[in-house]
Amino acid sequence: MKQMWEEFKTFAVKGNALDLAIGVIIGAAFSPIVSTLVENVMMPIIGYITAGVDFSSLAVTPVESVEIKYGLFLNAIVQFLITAVALFFLIKGINMMRKPAAEADAAPPPPPPSEVYLKEIRDALVKQTS
Repeated sequence: MKQMWEEFKTFAVKGNALDLAIGVIIGAAFSPIVSTLVENVMMPIIGYITAGVDFSSLAVTPVESVEIKYGLFLNAIVQFLITAVALFFLIKGINMMRKPAAEADAAPPPPPPSEVYLKEIRDALVKQTS
């Protein structure tokens, strides 16, 4: 049981699990903002461009008691696309802020093999002349 707890702690503290949890929380908090943006800013603009068509009221009634509201589906697609683009830029900004810190912490890359060989040759020549 203790080993399983240790494995769980390792998993939970690992960067991927934390990043996922933070992403879900930010996404949930971001959803009302995007909904308001889509419903009150984007869709009226799109409606104006399309001569006043309100997508949310678009529907088809093939049978009297059945109404297919494809306009609400179009609104959901637009909302999803805006959310995806906004999250993309948010993640891109976070990664840009993380990158300099990660580069500062990273060790310099090892020298190429040719440089190592040249140093060995130089050291051997120095030993020969001494």
